[in-house]
Amino acid sequence: MKKDFYDILGVSKNADTAAIKKAYRKKAIEFHPDKNPGDKAAEEKFKEAAEAYEVLGDPEKKAKYDQYGHQAFDGSGGFGGHGHMNMDDIFSQFGDIFGGGFGGFGGGGSRGGVRRAKGSNLRIKVKLTLEEIANGVEKKVKVKRKVQAPGVSYKTCSTCNGQGQVMRVTNTILGRMQSATTCPACGGSGQILDKKPANADAQGMIVEDETVSIKIPAGVVDGMQLKVSNKGNDAPGNSIPGDLIVAIEELEHEFLKREGENLHYDLYVSFPEAILGVSKDIEAINGKVRIKLEEGIQSGKILRLKGKGIPSINGYGNGDLLVHVNVWTPKTLNKEQKQFFEKNLEDENFSPNPEKSDKSFFEKVKDMFS
Repeated sequence: MKKDFYDILGVSKNADTAAIKKAYRKKAIEFHPDKNPGDKAAEEKFKEAAEAYEVLGDPEKKAKYDQYGHQAFDGSGGFGGHGHMNMDDIFSQFGDIFGGGFGGFGGGGSRGGVRRAKGSNLRIKVKLTLEEIANGVEKKVKVKRKVQAPGVSYKTCSTCNGQGQVMRVTNTILGRMQSATTCPACGGSGQILDKKPANADAQGMIVEDETVSIKIPAGVVDGMQLKVSNKGNDAPGNSIPGDLIVAIEELEHEFLKREGENLHYDLYVSFPEAILGVSKDIEAINGKVRIKLEEGIQSGKILRLKGKGIPSINGYGNGDLLVHVNVWTPKTLNKEQKQFFEKNLEDENFSPNPEKSDKSFFEKVKDMFS
């Protein structure tokens, strides 16, 4: 079972960004490869801490993690790339945390002191039916990615000597201040174009179509964004590909309305059916379900079918299917039907007589949201 990110960093759920960053830096320094050469256990803890900080250090990702847990980023099939971070990913994204205290790893670079640039992310929208959301689905999508052209070659950037950064010294009232900025010549990759194929652009890139398989876990919600690592654009030189960001769009169902993990279904019955009782087939997420309505059922009655809703994305079981009973009043009657109801206008058996156990509309609404 995947470890809780808060436990990995040793912070509470109420910790602010500064506290999370401080906790990550402490863990990163403790398990840093330079301090633990050849120690595989320390390396794994180092990666775990980086993975936790990638989520908790970003307020938007942290909010999603608090709501949906690991599956907000890591669905079935390794979705989101979490748990598979390599050293280059970590030092490329979080190298500034270490403050240059570990030789070749300082300054945000990767091993050997050379910073690896990361390609830009690609974004797509995937439309899902309610059935696909309820059961999880694998989608194959075609994306246009920028990749390095066959035969392209790069050489070390002379401006930054392959570091990807240049140092700038400025005079302030506090004295001379030194800061590192991304190299303007190579864009941080540490390399510049050497040989360019005829079909490549100015950075030695071409656009290719690639079919990407996306495993989407059950229970996702409209607007949720998932990540497929390394399926974005390449960058020049010795770089890390960007990511493919997948935005979920939920398609409207013909009969069912979703509310979180619960589903709602409006069932209309006639006066005779409500009076005499009847069995009805209703639409559920994975086919029809037969339910029996008792004699004298009232309009507004809500029947709850346990576990017939949407699965929790955190694996906490399924929501319910709520069947709303509506007694249909005919708008026109023939002469014989009209005479029947006129004859029974004064019949006490037809007069409303709600029992104390019958909840009002407002009580039913309150129960639904409590």
